[in-house]
Amino acid sequence: QVQLIESGGGLVHTGASLRLSCAASGGSIDIYTVGWFRQTPGKEREFVAAVLLSGGTTNYADSVKGRFTISRDSAKNVVLLQMNNLAPEDTAVYYCAGRRGSELSTSMRPSNYFYWGQGTQVTVSS
Repeated sequence: QVQLIESGGGLVHTGASLRLSCAASGGSIDIYTVGWFRQTPGKEREFVAAVLLSGGTTNYADSVKGRFTISRDSAKNVVLLQMNNLAPEDTAVYYCAGRRGSELSTSMRPSNYFYWGQGTQVTVSS
């Protein structure tokens, strides 16, 4: 059974950088798109970025464009989320997710993802 494991969260100051990692174990043959989402208490899970594992095409939420970069290391079965110039509003639990679909137009909906990690906390202090 496929498991996704996030790592790399932490507490940083405004303007700092963090790199999150999403590692797949147990086989990833049926995952074609990996997305990152984030959630704060009382709010719905929010799309951050997604990448097609074949070809590397990416999609970003407007709020993170130019600051965050999603990439994949196919050899290691790892997807990275490089987060630069972090702001307090980026504070959230970040989740990686995997899905079979490969249409970026539908990559922003959490309901389209089947596999989810346990989440990693990112806290940005002002």
